[in-house]
Amino acid sequence: MLLASLAANVFPLPGQTTGATTGQWPSYGGTHSALRFSALDQINASNVDRLTPVWVFQTGDHENGLQATPIVVDGVLYLSTSSNWVLALDAASGKLLWEYRFTLPTGAPVYGKQNRGVAVGHGLVFMGTADNHVVALEQKTGKEVWRVNVQDSKQCGCNITGAPLLVKDKLVVGGTGGDSAHRGYITAFDARTGRLAWRFHVIPGPGEKGNETWPGESWRFGGGAPWLTGSYDPQLNLIYWGTGNASSDLYAGSRKGDNLYTASILALDADTGKLRWYYQEVPGDVWDYDSAYETILADLPIKGRTRKVLLHPTKTGYTWVLDRATGEFLAAWKFAKHVNWISGITESGKLVGRREPELGKATFICPGAAGAKSWNHSAFSPLSGLLFIPVFELCNDMFARVEEAQEGKVYMGGNMKMKMPPGEKVEAYLGAYDAVTGERKWAAKAQTWLLASILATAGNLVFTGDPEGNFFALDAGTGNKLWSFSTGGGHRGSSITYAVKGRQYVATPTGWGSIVGNFHAAVWPDAPAPRAGSALFVFALPEARR
Repeated sequence: MLLASLAANVFPLPGQTTGATTGQWPSYGGTHSALRFSALDQINASNVDRLTPVWVFQTGDHENGLQATPIVVDGVLYLSTSSNWVLALDAASGKLLWEYRFTLPTGAPVYGKQNRGVAVGHGLVFMGTADNHVVALEQKTGKEVWRVNVQDSKQCGCNITGAPLLVKDKLVVGGTGGDSAHRGYITAFDARTGRLAWRFHVIPGPGEKGNETWPGESWRFGGGAPWLTGSYDPQLNLIYWGTGNASSDLYAGSRKGDNLYTASILALDADTGKLRWYYQEVPGDVWDYDSAYETILADLPIKGRTRKVLLHPTKTGYTWVLDRATGEFLAAWKFAKHVNWISGITESGKLVGRREPELGKATFICPGAAGAKSWNHSAFSPLSGLLFIPVFELCNDMFARVEEAQEGKVYMGGNMKMKMPPGEKVEAYLGAYDAVTGERKWAAKAQTWLLASILATAGNLVFTGDPEGNFFALDAGTGNKLWSFSTGGGHRGSSITYAVKGRQYVATPTGWGSIVGNFHAAVWPDAPAPRAGSALFVFALPEARR
């Protein structure tokens, strides 16, 4: 059965049912709230041990693994691969309905071939590409309807790896480029025609508010790439998007200042792209601490009243809690154990005791540039108020150096060497945290790191996968492992759940890849190498025992 208790106000706060998925998985984060939480409970803690595979689909595109979030609409599952192929599958049987292959030019893009998903709506399927195009396909046939070149990828050194966000009649995409000499931007297109609707440059140009935080011509190559997928509040008509680090990453000698709007959360008017508010988490970033990660929208009780909140767990080891209507700082709480880049954050949100890389010497920084978490999405349960974060405790020595900016080229301003504090080992776990206070309720230790997204359900379950190829379910209240299945390929993508004709399914992409994933041997030298591949595994309860 589906979650009958939803109608009985099982959610602790009014309106929270809007953030959960039910029979479909219509958007990258599940819904526009990006909770990655499903109200389905046919599969639950009491019967998950009976879960069995019902179909598997091999994409045939093994380059750089399968990192996408599947989308399910009206019984059809849409999946993109790293080489910009799109597949439409019958969500109940796995039967291939159509396939589209985008033709990429020769020569690998700066950030490699990787793709995290599509958007679906208006009878179309939308995808960003590794050469910085956006394409729209006919939803029923896969026939290309329109394509646009967002910007010359050879000039900007950028492309689109994140899933697009469809908001009303606008298709919104971010782009890579945070580690290159480039000026990041968010672009919206008319979803039906592909015509440019608006563009917001993360780095303000001359005459624009915020340009004064960039000395001289440094704004031209300031980075700030908004390379993941944002979220949307229809009541406020605001799109929320995180922005990447400033460039050059580790050396700020030519860009002394706050460097707006890098390492920030932006709230943009969905119709016009105008900036309504911003919050900069890391002014003058010199640690490669992208703020581009998931922006989770929830209504939470804070100091005696319900607030419209944005939760933002980041590479820094902190989760920021903001009022999403105004951008007001509400709190920031630490979820990682090893954090020394600052000594703390004040009640007003100011960073205290910055520890910055120095020219000509090693500076030991925790978390490292890989972050206390990677881009794989956390999940929030409005049933329990818990935020489930995949954490790894990894530090590095940072070496800053002076570099000359060359448009579209890598512009790091130094390098890093991974290490841990003396006597410590690299550690990884899935942590469950009270979203308001940051209190950790439990931690489920991983054999190596967890680089797949998290899925939470009303069945009191949390799902994810590991590099060793295990897809598993934990009790959401205790962290105890209840079920596991070996898929044979490392997990770097995002699992989902959906229902067709009353039967609940759980789907997970398998196949190891990504830039951070390539460092597995360096971080875990004694562990077996994760197996590559590109397959979608789909599970359900046996028909007779549902």
